[in-house]
Amino acid sequence: METGDPRNSVPPGRSGLFFGFVGAIGVVALAVSAGPLVALADRWSELPAAFWTMAALAVACDARPFVPPGRRQTSAVFPSTCFTFAILLGWGFGPAVAVQAVAVAVSGWRLGYAPWRTGFNAAQYACALAAAYAVTRLGPGELFGGGRLHWTDVAAVGGATLAWFVVNYGLVSSAVRLRFGDRWWPSVRSGLAYELLSTGSLLLLAPVLVAAARASAALIPLVLVPLFAVYRMARLSAEREQLADVDPLTGLPNRKALLTEVAEQVHLHGERAARGAPDAHLALLLLDLDRFKHVNDALGHAVGDRLLVEVSARLMGAVGTGDMVARLGGDEFAIVVPRLADIDQARERADRVVAALAEPVPLDGLPLDVGGAIGIALYPDHGEDFATLMRHADVAMYDAKHRNDTVAVYAPESDHNSAERLSLLADLRRVLESGPSAQGGETVGVRGGDGAALTPALPVRADRPARNQRPARDGGRRSGGGPNRWLRRRRERVEERHDDLIEQILTGADPIRRRAARSGGGPGAGPLVVGDAELAPAAETADADVSDDAEAAVSTGAPGVIGPTADGSTAAEPDDQAGHPGEITMYYQPQIAIATGEVVGVEALLRWRHPRRGMVDPGELIQVAEQSAVMRLLTRRVVDDVVEQLAKWSAAGLTLRAALNVSVRDLHTGEIADQIADRLARYGVPPERLQVEITEGALMADPRRVLASITQLHRIGVGIALDDFGTGYSSLQHLRRLPLSEVKVDRSFVLGMAEDPDDAAIVRSMIELAGALGLRVVAEGVEDERTWRMLHAAGCDVAQGWFHARPMPAEDLVAWLSRYRPVRPAEAGSRGGPVPEGESKASS
Repeated sequence: METGDPRNSVPPGRSGLFFGFVGAIGVVALAVSAGPLVALADRWSELPAAFWTMAALAVACDARPFVPPGRRQTSAVFPSTCFTFAILLGWGFGPAVAVQAVAVAVSGWRLGYAPWRTGFNAAQYACALAAAYAVTRLGPGELFGGGRLHWTDVAAVGGATLAWFVVNYGLVSSAVRLRFGDRWWPSVRSGLAYELLSTGSLLLLAPVLVAAARASAALIPLVLVPLFAVYRMARLSAEREQLADVDPLTGLPNRKALLTEVAEQVHLHGERAARGAPDAHLALLLLDLDRFKHVNDALGHAVGDRLLVEVSARLMGAVGTGDMVARLGGDEFAIVVPRLADIDQARERADRVVAALAEPVPLDGLPLDVGGAIGIALYPDHGEDFATLMRHADVAMYDAKHRNDTVAVYAPESDHNSAERLSLLADLRRVLESGPSAQGGETVGVRGGDGAALTPALPVRADRPARNQRPARDGGRRSGGGPNRWLRRRRERVEERHDDLIEQILTGADPIRRRAARSGGGPGAGPLVVGDAELAPAAETADADVSDDAEAAVSTGAPGVIGPTADGSTAAEPDDQAGHPGEITMYYQPQIAIATGEVVGVEALLRWRHPRRGMVDPGELIQVAEQSAVMRLLTRRVVDDVVEQLAKWSAAGLTLRAALNVSVRDLHTGEIADQIADRLARYGVPPERLQVEITEGALMADPRRVLASITQLHRIGVGIALDDFGTGYSSLQHLRRLPLSEVKVDRSFVLGMAEDPDDAAIVRSMIELAGALGLRVVAEGVEDERTWRMLHAAGCDVAQGWFHARPMPAEDLVAWLSRYRPVRPAEAGSRGGPVPEGESKASS
């Protein structure tokens, strides 16, 4: 924040044009004033006492003009304007210019103006008085002729007042524009209302003075009473306006003042950048104190207020003379640092603030620590207006808090609420609200996560779901039995065509079977499969592998590629309709019992193909959804798809356990248990076929509410698994109290256990701990045979990872199961071990 009056100096590079303008105005003022001033020498003795009274009051009042606080582009209010304009109306241009010049000299001396500024003020007033005098001369004759005020006199006075104001304000605004480069209209508009109220009132008081002077000179001093009232009202109004920009507790500027300061500094720094100045950067630092709420709660708000006052004083001592410190509210402060060369200087200023707050604040003999996190946004790199800089500084500040750091500079990758993410959230809501739907009365089957319907052998009308597919919630009494009887009847109908149904599914999904069927080789003519490796010639094996390019396209979400099909080729992405939000699907990754090689379950994984972004990263998808109520829609969709898929597999004779992830938001609401119970009953799926995975982070966010939700799920019969075990802060006490059936060792430990002895030791310890508590152990991220063997030796129960299979759509999983042959670790040495899809034996 600049100190002193900025109009006493001229910015570098603008002095030539500006002083040329000042000189031109001075020449015009001398030209129009020289003659009347010379003629005035013979009139001094003729001027009445009323003139001398007004002249004395004009000079005396300008010895103490009213300077509005905080205004940089509007002039001070000079009471002499009232008297000199009255002198102009009563005794002409010469006497008015002479008195105005003396008054300007006195006020300039009192206010400490630079000589050139005092001279320019005298010249501008001379030009304004000359314009007003010219308007009065256009009238029919002398004003107040015959002692009466005519309508022509009113018109002349009004015209003269307007002319004086337009010329005076126009010259001042032009000078400001030339010196600071402000745009013309914003500069004029910013101070126009204030000048009209203050200066306009003084000008309109002049005709009253003239009328009083014609009656008696003794009446003129009485005008000081209304002048004093105007002066006081203007000061009170300005003080009230200033208080609106000040925080009442600390005396620092508030958010409103900060907005004004940043807007002005952004404009000035934009000009510096246009000139190529090295100090054209502006930094906005946002500070949030740590543990301030604890101070309020423990010691009371009075102590908290004293702490904020002390922090304000320390901040003022830590910043530079040109910086601005503002309090935004609560324990949040902002610092504006102008004229920086780079981000390192902003960091240096932030480090000074951190050092100033490092020392404890002693209050009532108790030392209080007041550290904080600071976020930095730099103009123009991180934004070109107040709103953008403020938001980005806020993002950086929270980034520093999350990293347990003190200072952070804004980085786009830390901005989880960008416009792009908001758009992504809107598209996610649209795709969830639309959902898969049946058309009219068309016969449809149960739709699983792959979006495919059941075979027509199990017809279900969309408008009558309760008769065949979804039993009534009263336990099925209206249909003649409970859900178990309904399920038995449906299985009896399926058994007749069970073999044909399985053959149709496998032939449709497996390209090898399709080729064999077309060539007449029969359904069993496909090659033998060990793990994922087909025991077939290289030419045929290549068809089953997924190319690196196709896998890269799936991982990065490259447009135009859906990914590997069952035969290893890549399918082109269909053209999406304009504005279509894309498609939500479920992928499933097998979970293999290490000791037997049997597939014991799958984990359901969410996938979203966006029409513009391709495959959205699952982590980003969850992060976007968890910040809003969209997470509830997403969870409802996942539960529906997974339970329906289990019903589909049951109809096809496949018995698999499916695990799905739920977020902390779902566990806090408590609705997840009711929703899962409803879907299980509606589709006739046994509860033990479903498992819910929770993370340690969700558990620790609110253990009481989370425990209530998972206890309710446990009572239903749904299994509970603790995901990402080892990455959070859950204690053994939580493991003992929770109704868990399984823990999943995080892939970050499993991936490195073959090379890092510490990771291997951690994994073995987790397995032993879970085994002692009677919990099943699943290892995620199993990608090579050595890790697989080490997990078997450590006693791990289940493995999940690319060593066995990658996540795949439901129909591809059926094809994969038809090819899969269980392999035990003891047999792997003779049979080569399982090889993940898309990889050769050498790569594993």
